[in-house]
Amino acid sequence: MTSPAQILHDVFGYTSFRPGQEEIIDLVLGGENVLAVMPTGSGKSLCYQIPALLLERPTIVISPLKALMDDQVAGLRADGVEAASIHSGMGRDEQIAEWRKATSGKAKLLYLAPERLMNENMLSALHRLDPHLFVVDEAHCISKWGPSFRPEYEQLSRLKELFPTAHIAAFTATADKATRADIAQKLFRGDSRVIVHGFDRPNLRLGVGQKTHWSKQLLAFLADKKGQSGIVYCLSRKFTDEVANFLQEEGFNAIPYHAGQDPETRKRNQDRFMSENEAVMVATIAFGMGIDKPDIRYVCHLNLPASMEAYYQEIGRAGRDGAAAETMLLYGYDDLRMRRTFIEDETTEEEHKRREHRRLDALIAYCESAECRRIALLGYFDEQTGPCGNCDNCLNPPTLVDATRQAQMLLSAIHRTGQAFGAGHVIDVLLGAETDKVRQRGHDRLPTYGVGKDFPKPYWQSLVRQAVAGGQIMINIAKYGGLEITERGRAILKGESPFYFREPGKKPARVSRRAAREAAAADLPAPDLALLARLKDLRLTLAREQRVPAYVVFPDATLIEMARVRPSSLDQMRQISGVGPRKLEQFGPQFLTVTRAE
Repeated sequence: MTSPAQILHDVFGYTSFRPGQEEIIDLVLGGENVLAVMPTGSGKSLCYQIPALLLERPTIVISPLKALMDDQVAGLRADGVEAASIHSGMGRDEQIAEWRKATSGKAKLLYLAPERLMNENMLSALHRLDPHLFVVDEAHCISKWGPSFRPEYEQLSRLKELFPTAHIAAFTATADKATRADIAQKLFRGDSRVIVHGFDRPNLRLGVGQKTHWSKQLLAFLADKKGQSGIVYCLSRKFTDEVANFLQEEGFNAIPYHAGQDPETRKRNQDRFMSENEAVMVATIAFGMGIDKPDIRYVCHLNLPASMEAYYQEIGRAGRDGAAAETMLLYGYDDLRMRRTFIEDETTEEEHKRREHRRLDALIAYCESAECRRIALLGYFDEQTGPCGNCDNCLNPPTLVDATRQAQMLLSAIHRTGQAFGAGHVIDVLLGAETDKVRQRGHDRLPTYGVGKDFPKPYWQSLVRQAVAGGQIMINIAKYGGLEITERGRAILKGESPFYFREPGKKPARVSRRAAREAAAADLPAPDLALLARLKDLRLTLAREQRVPAYVVFPDATLIEMARVRPSSLDQMRQISGVGPRKLEQFGPQFLTVTRAE
C-alpha cells in the first residue's frame, strides 16, 4: 500500500514532513475528526491533500475565496494531481466540466465555497458522490469569535448530520482557546481531536511603535527593504490610496487593493503582487486571506488591527518560506477610537460586542508591553515561551520604572472585587469613583477603594494593559472580559516578585536597524545570487505564461537550492527539494538550461 511518505516524495518532491504534518495525516487517514491549528507556512494543505490521494472516495475542500481555490488547484495540477473547483467566477460549461472530473473519479479533490456547497441542489448531488472527507479551510471563519467571521460558514454545522458517514477535518492558523472550542462544537458537536501545533513564528521580527508621522516612519521602516515584497495594511480605502500614491512617488512598486475597487482591478492588482518580485501591496484587510506568496519579507500596519487574532493572521503572511521577515505596527489614539466605534456600530448582540472590546484590549496591551513581544503574543494563545531576542523590546529594551506598589494596589482591587470585573470598574474602585455599580456592589467599602487617587486614570489604564501583556493578569474573554490574577500576578501581590512599568507618554526605544535580509539567499555568494536572480526571472516568465502565481512553478526555497547546487542533469535536478516528477517534466529542462549555462 502506498504510504503518506511516498506521496510526499513521489508527487510533491519533498523528502521529509514538517513538524506536525505526519501526526495529522495519520489521524485523518484513521477516520478521526480533526481540528488542526498550525502556524502559517507550516504546510497545512499537505495535511489534507495527501490523505485525499490515499482515500478511496472523494474529498471536498471548503474554501472561502475563489482566488484561493484557483491557486490551490493550479498548485496541485503543477504537481501532476488532478483537482477540480466550482465557483461563481466560472462559466456554466466550465463548471459542468469540473463537476464531471469529480464524478468520474479523475479528480480526488473538489474545491467549493461554503455558499455553493450548502446549496440544496449541490448537497443532493454530493450525496450521490458519497464523499469520504470534508475539509474546512480557514476554519476560524465559522466562529463569531474569530477574526474573519463569515455567516455562510455557520451553515457548515449541518455537515455532520447531513453526511454521517463522512469525516471532517478543519484547519486554521488563527484561533485562541475560545474560538477553538466554538469551532469544535459547531463542526463536530465536540466529537473531534483538537491538535495545536504552536503559534510561534520565530523568523518574524516583531516591532510596535506609537504613530507620530506615518509617512516618515513608513519610509524609515522600508529604507532597507527596496527590492523586497511586502504588505502595508491600512484601515480605510481612502488612506490605502493615499499611502499607495505616496510610495509610488517615493519610487516603490506600490499596488493599492481595497473593496472599493471593481473586481477586475482587484484581481489584476493581486495577480501583479503574486507574480512580481519587488511589489508592495498597500491594502485594507480585504486583501490577504489564503494569500500564499512565500517571499513576503515584511508586513507593516499603519493602523491598529481589530484584535490579536487579526494581527497574528495578518503578520503571518510574511516569511512563509521560513526565512527572516520583519513586522511593524504603528498605532495612535485615533486608531483606538475608530476600533471602538466599529465594534459599537456592529449589528450584533451585546455579548459579542463585549468580547470584541476585550480582544481589542488584549491587542492594546500587547502594543504597550514593556516585555518581550513574543511572550505577550504567544501568551494570548495560551502558549508559554521565553524572551525571543527578535523583537523591538528584546533588541532595544525600554527604560522601565519600579511600579511594584501600584501593581499590588491593582491586583488587590482585582482580588477583592472577586476577579469578575473588567478594567473600567477595577480602576473606578482604585480612583474612589462614586458610580452606581461601585455602590450597588459595596465596593466603596473595600480597603482598596480610593487608594489609587494619586495617579490619573490613563496611568492605571496603561498599567492594566502592561500587566495583561506581561502575564500578571489575564482577560477572561469567555467570562465577559473579567480580569483574573495569574501565578505571576500572585507572586507580585505577595511581595515575592517586582513589577516594572513603562510609564504612559514615554516613547519606546527605537529598534536598531539591523537589515532584515537574513533570508537563506543572503548566505549565497555573489555568483549564486546572480544565478538565483536569473532563475526567478525564468519563473516569472513561466508563471505569466500559465497565469498562475510564481510560487506555483517553484517556491523560493527550491530556487535557492538550485542556485547552490547548480544541477547539470535532470537526475541532479530531481534531488532538489520541491521538484516532483510532474514539475521535473514540465519545468526541469528550462531551468536546467539556466543552471548549466553558469
